[in-house]
Amino acid sequence: MSPHETLAVVPVTDGVMSRSVAHDSAVKHVAGTARYIDDVPEPAGTLHVVPSGAAIAAGRILSIDLAAVRAAPGVVAVLTAADIRGRNDVSPVDFDVDPCFADGRVEFHAQVVFAVVARTRDEGRRAARLARIEYEARAPVVDVDAALEGGTTVMPDYEFRRGDVSRALTHARHRAQGSFLVGGQEHFYLEGQVALATPGEDGDMHVLSSTQHPSEVQHVVARVLGVPDHAVTCEVRRMGGGFGGKESQASQWAAIAAVAAQCTGHPCKLRLDRDDDMAMTGKRHDFRITYDVGFDETGLIHGYDITYAARCGYSADLSLGICDRTMFHADNAYYLGDVHIGTRRMKTNTVSNTAFRGFGGPQGMVGMERTIDAIAWTLGLDPLDVRKRNFYAPGRDYTPYGQRVEDNVLLPLVETLERTSDYRERRLAAEAFNEGSAILKKGIALTPVKFGISFTLMHLNQAGALVHVYSDGSVQLNHGGTEMGQGLYIKVAQVVADEFGIEVGRVRITATTTAKVPNTAPTAASSGADLNAMAAKAAARTIRERMAAVAAGEFAVRPEEVTFRGGRAYGGNRSMTFDELAKKAVLSRVSLSSTGFYRTPKIAWDRANKKGRPFLYFAYGAACSEVTIDTLTGEMKVDRVDILHDVGRSLNPAIDIGQIEGGFVQGMGWLTTEELVFDDKGRLLTHAPSTYKIPTAADVPADFRVALYDNENREDTIGRSKAVGEPPLMLAISVFSAVADAVHALAPGRPVALDAPATPEAILEAVRAARGRS
Repeated sequence: MSPHETLAVVPVTDGVMSRSVAHDSAVKHVAGTARYIDDVPEPAGTLHVVPSGAAIAAGRILSIDLAAVRAAPGVVAVLTAADIRGRNDVSPVDFDVDPCFADGRVEFHAQVVFAVVARTRDEGRRAARLARIEYEARAPVVDVDAALEGGTTVMPDYEFRRGDVSRALTHARHRAQGSFLVGGQEHFYLEGQVALATPGEDGDMHVLSSTQHPSEVQHVVARVLGVPDHAVTCEVRRMGGGFGGKESQASQWAAIAAVAAQCTGHPCKLRLDRDDDMAMTGKRHDFRITYDVGFDETGLIHGYDITYAARCGYSADLSLGICDRTMFHADNAYYLGDVHIGTRRMKTNTVSNTAFRGFGGPQGMVGMERTIDAIAWTLGLDPLDVRKRNFYAPGRDYTPYGQRVEDNVLLPLVETLERTSDYRERRLAAEAFNEGSAILKKGIALTPVKFGISFTLMHLNQAGALVHVYSDGSVQLNHGGTEMGQGLYIKVAQVVADEFGIEVGRVRITATTTAKVPNTAPTAASSGADLNAMAAKAAARTIRERMAAVAAGEFAVRPEEVTFRGGRAYGGNRSMTFDELAKKAVLSRVSLSSTGFYRTPKIAWDRANKKGRPFLYFAYGAACSEVTIDTLTGEMKVDRVDILHDVGRSLNPAIDIGQIEGGFVQGMGWLTTEELVFDDKGRLLTHAPSTYKIPTAADVPADFRVALYDNENREDTIGRSKAVGEPPLMLAISVFSAVADAVHALAPGRPVALDAPATPEAILEAVRAARGRS
C-alpha cells in the first residue's frame, strides 16, 4: 500500500465530514517533498531580486550613488522608486501610503531603498553592499512610551463607552489600578517571504506568492505596475506558515519581483533571508495597557476603564482593524457594566506592525485577565472565583459594543475543566509547595477565552469556490482560501466529498488562484473554513442536483429521492456508481461545473456609530496551566497544561486538536520567550534565531492534555462547526497568569509588576518588585 492510500482514515460509507482525516500534504510535509515557491523549477532566464534597506530609522536621503552596484558582476538592473510605472504604494488600505521603495524620506531602519536584479542571488547580495547613500538622520521614536510622550498617531483614537465610568469607579468599595507592557511577536514562519513573477503577453504578469491574500497581491501588483487587475494573476498552492504575516505584507515583495520582471522582461524571483525578513516585515503590535477597575468585596466589577496604546509602526497597515479587535476582546469572558475601552494608535519609526494570529484580540484579553488577577490579589480571593463571578450570564449578556452574547457556554465549559484538571486540589498543593520552598515557587491559573468570529470589516465576509466533476467521476476543487499548514484544504475537500458521497481522495485540491476565483477575502480571522467550505458546498450542491436529475431519469424516481453515499447514487431499488453517473451526465449534455458563493449572514457593524453585530458567533475555550519559577534566576517551566476547547461539531477533530496545540504553544512563546528588542537608533537587534527565541520541543509541557468540548454551533455554519485557527492562541494567557501567580506567592496581597513576555529577566524584575527591591 502506498502512503497516499492511507489518507482517509474513516469508512467511506459513513461520510468524511466531521471525521479525522489526514492533512492532504501530511506525507509530503514529513518526506520533504511538499513544493513551496522556492522549490518550483525556475523558468529559463530567471533573475534574482535582492532588496536593500536604509541604514537609518528616521530622516532624509540626501544622495544615492548606485553606479558601483550597476557595474557589479552579474547585475542586470537596479530598481528604485523611479522605475515604478504605476503608484509607489503597497498599502492595504486606501487612506494611507506604504512606499514600495523609499523616495526621499526614511521612516524605519531597513526600509527598502532599492533592489538589485542579478543573475544569481549571491551576485545580487554582493552588489547591494556597494551602494553609497548619504542620509540626514534624526532621532527616531522607537517604543510606545516615547510615542505617547510625543503624541503622534497613525490614525485617530477610538473608544467604546457605556454608562458613567467615573461615577462607578468613585463609588466602588474597592479599586485597583495598574499599567504594564505587552510585547510584540515575530511571525517566524518556516518559509520566508518569497515571490516569483513571470511576464506574459500584452503586459500580463503571473505571480507565485507566499500570501494569505492572493486578491490583495493581485490588486497591489497591478497598482504598482500601472495595469488593470485582470492583467495580473496571483497563485499560491501552500505556504510554510503565515500567521498573519503574509496577509498584507506579502504584497511588497510580490510587487518588487513584478516590477523587476516588467523592467527586464525576464522571470524574477525574490526571496528574503531570515535576517532581512525579520527586519523588513511587521510584527504583532505591542501595547502599553493601563487599567482602573472598581469592584465590591466579592470581586464583582462595577466600573472599568482601560486604555490600550499600540505601537503601530510608521504607517497604518492593518492597525485600524487590529486595534479595533483589541477593543472587541477587551471584555473577554466578562460582563462589564459601566465601562470605557479606549485605544491609541501610536506612530513610531519602526516597521509597520501587522496582522498576527488573533489580530489584536490576544492583547485585549491579556489586559482583561491581568485586571481579574489584580482584583483577586487585592481581595485575597482565588482568581478563578473572581473570573466565574464576572462571567456573562442571563441579564448580564451585552458586550461593551452592544452585541448580545447568545451562545454562552462559559460556565459549564470552565466548570468541566475545573473538575477534569483537578484545579482546586492542585491550587492547594501549589500553596503547600510554596510554603515549604524559599527559592522555587509554583503558580496555577485557569483562564477562559471568548473570541468573536467574523471579519469586522464587513465586505471581507464572503467567499467563492469553483468545482468541476469530470466524466470519470473525479472532482477538482478550487476556492479563495489559502493553505498555510492549518488544514483548510482538506477540510473543504471533506465537505465536497461528503456532498457527493465519495471518498475524499477523489477530490483534487488545486492551488488558489485569482484566475479561477476572484475578489476573495484573506485567509484570516479564523474564517477560512466557515467561508470557503460554505462556498464549495454551494458549488457541489448545484452539481449534485443536476446529477440527481440525470439519475432520476435512469431510476424512474423524483430527483429529490436520489441519494449519494459510498461512491454510488441510489434511487428506488436501483443504484449506479458515481463514475457511471458522471459519464451519463456528460453524454446527456449536463454541466458538471459550478461556482459557489457564500456571504456571512446576520452580521453588521457601523463603526462610526459603534453599534451592530460584528460577529456571527463566539468560540469558547479554557486552559489550566501550572508553572514553576526560580526566583534566583528567573527561569520558568510549564509543568502541566489542561485545555478544553469549543470547536462546535468539528469538521476534522485531528486537524482541530493540532491547531489547538500549535496555537497554544505559539501564544506561550509570545508571552514567555519571544522578545523583540530595538536599540535607541531603531535597529532590530533580535533579527535571527540566535537572538530571538521561539518555543522549542523542550518548552512544550510534557503533561499536555487537550480535549474538545461537545457543543454543536447554534448558528448554521458548515457542519455546525466553529472556527479554530486563532482562539486557541489566547488559551496561553493561562501561562502568563500562572507566572504572575507564582510571583504573587512572594508577597500575597500586593500587585505583581510583570510585563510580557515573561522572560527570565522580566520575572526577576517582578520578583525584585514583589520583595520591595528596586
